[in-house]
Amino acid sequence: MTLIKSISGIRGTIGGKPGESLSPIDVVKFSAAYGTWIKNTQTSTEEHSISVVIGRDARPTGGYITSLVASTLRTLGIDVIDLGLSTTPTVEVEVTRRNAQGGIIITASHNPNQWNALKLLNAKGEFISGEDGKQILTLAESDAFEFVDVKKTGKYSQDDEALTKHIDDILNLQLVDVDAVKAKNYHVIVDGVNSSGGIAVPMLLERLGVKVEKMFCEPNGLFPHNPEPLPENINQICGEMQSGQYDLGIIVDPDVDRLALVSEDGVPFGEEYTLVAVSDYVLSQTKGNTVSNLSSTRALRDITEKHGCQYTSSAVGEVNVVVEMKAQKAVIGGEGNGGIIYPELHYGRDALVGIALFLTHLAKSGVSTSRLRSNYPNYYISKNKIELTPEIDVDDVLDKIRIKYSNNPINVIDGVKIEFDKEWVHLRKSNTEPIIRIYSESENEATSEHLANKIIMDIKDIISEGRNNS
Repeated sequence: MTLIKSISGIRGTIGGKPGESLSPIDVVKFSAAYGTWIKNTQTSTEEHSISVVIGRDARPTGGYITSLVASTLRTLGIDVIDLGLSTTPTVEVEVTRRNAQGGIIITASHNPNQWNALKLLNAKGEFISGEDGKQILTLAESDAFEFVDVKKTGKYSQDDEALTKHIDDILNLQLVDVDAVKAKNYHVIVDGVNSSGGIAVPMLLERLGVKVEKMFCEPNGLFPHNPEPLPENINQICGEMQSGQYDLGIIVDPDVDRLALVSEDGVPFGEEYTLVAVSDYVLSQTKGNTVSNLSSTRALRDITEKHGCQYTSSAVGEVNVVVEMKAQKAVIGGEGNGGIIYPELHYGRDALVGIALFLTHLAKSGVSTSRLRSNYPNYYISKNKIELTPEIDVDDVLDKIRIKYSNNPINVIDGVKIEFDKEWVHLRKSNTEPIIRIYSESENEATSEHLANKIIMDIKDIISEGRNNS
């Protein structure tokens, strides 16, 4: 069993001992730490003035974990607004709509359904910072909680309209052209991985006048395949697309913050290219900067520069992308895993706004999905890792790689990223295991693999040399 406590929240497998898995005790302790942190950041003394929005994906454990979270927050004197079965971006939007002091999404995102987690938001409806996360971890370990007497218990309310309001916000965006999409009479098939997306995505598409075929859209949390929307996990929808009946295939992860697409011929559009295509459309209408993380495709930089704008990379992690987007005043950004962040709506990955913007782009372009994809440069990302023994100093290994390639452009804000003209290699160490993850990209798949293997051999040589010198 596994329990992972980090600055971004707590996640783990269900079943097992407290402290070793995501047990009810751990849920209560971490919820109490978060609620205490929320209270410590407030200056208002008005009774019941602090509120937190919560929501969950469709995992079978989501209901009882939601109850634990809500009850814990209420016993701290915090009002709880429960959105029930919802999406991560919907909770984020609702935090700001209600001027709440925070939010918690009960979801383990793309992990299998034996996992669950608490994703923590601040008063801006954004993921908490690393510094805030450290404070919450410290509180969780200290047990420094003070619960209120019965007269000051927080209120509990439910909101079944939040998703509808979220979709209304999307359809009212200036760059979402509902009439243009409706005029195309698109026929789309949706894989909702039997979670929240099975409700949210068809609801949005129907509002856009799109004919919807539902696939795995029963929100029972019984994922029919690995829920991470990677090409190897979406074979069933790709097979259905080959019938020629559909203009587009749409796949989302369980909490609907990642978006993958399939062209009308059954070929995956490419998770890296969701952000590229949406950014192309946004930049054609609104000139401005873009941001993605260091491990995302160079294609976004190419498209951004084609529009005469500036691209910047950030450290990996949504919170880091958001910080850089604000610094650069970016009009669009996100992560290459299908995460679209459109600040005009909110600073969070949002598959629903990604769908609306992509369909508008497709409709206005007047071409098929596969033809649209052919407009973008082709890059291939190879994802590898090298497992090390615990005694190896991973930071020292990365530093020696940096020195070895010091004549190349290098970025060290998150591990080591080495540029080779239009090719690159990004090395990051794991925070929980003695592992270095190695991502490489090239216009040629074989070259991308070769780059990764070359760096792996460099790492092995460094380790071998260190052992010989010891």
